[in-house]
Amino acid sequence: MGKQYAIVHDLYRCMGCHACSMACKAENNVPNGIWWNRVLTDGGPGPNTSGGTTEAPYRNFYVMQCQHCENPACTRVCPVGATFKDPETGVVRQDYDRCIGCRMCMAACPYTGVRSFNWAKPAYVADVAFGDAEVPEHQKHTVEKCTMCWHRIARGEEPACVAACVAYARWFGDVNDPNSEVSRLLATREYKTLLPEKGTKPNVYYLV
Repeated sequence: MGKQYAIVHDLYRCMGCHACSMACKAENNVPNGIWWNRVLTDGGPGPNTSGGTTEAPYRNFYVMQCQHCENPACTRVCPVGATFKDPETGVVRQDYDRCIGCRMCMAACPYTGVRSFNWAKPAYVADVAFGDAEVPEHQKHTVEKCTMCWHRIARGEEPACVAACVAYARWFGDVNDPNSEVSRLLATREYKTLLPEKGTKPNVYYLV
């Protein structure tokens, strides 16, 4: 059995600080108007607001990103193989040079908003490029999404979002390795995944 990298997110620890979102954007030089990691509030009607009652309020923060599914719907519909599952890591990746901008992957993905389309030439706040030198250049008329920082993984490092988490609410590792930290957490804690009924078998887990 090969590797299957996953991210485990602890809903109890996460405080919605958005450090993971900012680290992702800086590490990958993500263009203006695009977020590969978004922090969504499960609670009240707006961001960072609580639901429930005064006596029994509740609020959880879900980091929404590509779920790097074991059975990804996106790879099955891409006509040119631009979105593909890496055989060594299990990470769902995107090849900008192959992408023809058909957006079939966006239509097939059941997780709303995890992919973005560059309608125009990508623009940035700063005049100089940020992020790792190994991150591919963003291109016009292409789909992009979270790569689980595959360039960092290749160097034996954690994804930027995991490394930047100030609340230690995110873990990264191989769920096919029973001795990994992520496997230990999933074996000892209750957890859930998003839209399990879709059969995609996502590899982003939420500890509850």
